[in-house]
Amino acid sequence: MDATSPPRAFALVGPGRAGRAIALALADRDWRPVAVAGRRADAPSTQDLAARLDVPAVDVADAGHDADVVVIATPDSAIADTAAALAPSLRAGSLVIHLSGASTLHELDGVLLARPDVEIGSLHPLQALPSGDSGRGRLAGSWCAVDGSPRVERIALTLGMRPFRVRAEDRVRYHAAACVASNHLVALLGQVERLAANAGVPLEAFLPLVRGTVENVAELGPVAALTGPVARGDHETVARHVDALPPRERDAYMALVREARRLAGQEDAELEGTRA
Repeated sequence: MDATSPPRAFALVGPGRAGRAIALALADRDWRPVAVAGRRADAPSTQDLAARLDVPAVDVADAGHDADVVVIATPDSAIADTAAALAPSLRAGSLVIHLSGASTLHELDGVLLARPDVEIGSLHPLQALPSGDSGRGRLAGSWCAVDGSPRVERIALTLGMRPFRVRAEDRVRYHAAACVASNHLVALLGQVERLAANAGVPLEAFLPLVRGTVENVAELGPVAALTGPVARGDHETVARHVDALPPRERDAYMALVREARRLAGQEDAELEGTRA
């Protein structure tokens, strides 16, 4: 929808972090919430978001009655069953979308079988959404993978997002890349925090380095942004690092040394022999 479109009615099924962020962001842009459904209508998370949006908390089977758009924000394994449960309540011409990054539109096949008079799609925000309130502000400017009805792309634009399409056969690889970019980065910074604590240095001291590195990648690309001992072929320093690390930290360190070597185009047998 563009800025001149009238408000649209939407329902949310799955009031988790991603679902809350999308619902709150839509409401911020004058979309009209009509219902929230969760595992149970009386679940605290369902009741809380329903109260914030000033809408009823309902069972999944009743979520579609008054909605032009129904957003399914459940775990991937529950999408198909959720869609089948809400299908009878859908209005003719309504749109059902899921927010999964790895799942294709096939998860919504049951909707089309039961209700050929509705449309389906998917919208996956390529953004970390640690909570509904922080996530709602991070959607604008973020990229998102969309599929299905052209209406999904218009919804993304309404939210200020940058939509793109991923082929169904590439969805899992795309989502794996997203997990590396976000989840694995967080795990890596967890290792930074542990190692830094052993040296008596707070994690905060390393965050400007992290931000600067990400900015370098954005400006130069990964190959040109790589610095440090691997980039300059300093295998002795890498070996000293490994010797100094606690045994439980060595595997992760060496796995990323190997990835840095691949990025740098190095094939040095000396480094391959570095003990881990």
